[in-house]
Amino acid sequence: MREPLDNLIPRAGPGLVNIIIDTPKGSRNKFKYDAKTRCFRLSRILPAGAFFPFDFGSIPMTLAEDGDALDVLVISDAPSFPGCLVTGKLIGTVSGEQTEKKKTFRNDRLLAVPVTPVNPASYARIDDLPGTLLTEIVHFFVSYNQAQGRKYKLVKHGGPKEAEEAVTDAVGRYKRERKR
Repeated sequence: MREPLDNLIPRAGPGLVNIIIDTPKGSRNKFKYDAKTRCFRLSRILPAGAFFPFDFGSIPMTLAEDGDALDVLVISDAPSFPGCLVTGKLIGTVSGEQTEKKKTFRNDRLLAVPVTPVNPASYARIDDLPGTLLTEIVHFFVSYNQAQGRKYKLVKHGGPKEAEEAVTDAVGRYKRERKR
């Protein structure tokens, strides 16, 4: 049986991607799509005082180096909801190494802004983000992993070009794994 999300393609147009939100901005609850039940399932609850600073989701039909779909943080003023399809303009990357159970692997997160027919992108590049917002986003990923007994270390930031390359690589990885 095909999954409902299998009908979505990664790209939504030139410079745009499809993003399925799993966890809304402001939530302490982390959700994940469960293909077996075809529902979003509560994955974990963040510690008191911790919450997702923006909507968090992934790009369908991609496979990141960590074995999951490519993660995206959608920078927006208002939260959406689990399962919401967002068209996003990629503005950059936060590239990091995650260490878990003495194993270190790459776990990059893309940054995007929502785009609709009446709402243009609020930022074009990661460098356009105001003040210390990027530092705060990195701090969230570090503390989010720390609360789960993992270590997350920033490797570098990248712009839209690096984000696009990450999508291309993750689409290729997904296609290769599907053929197996």
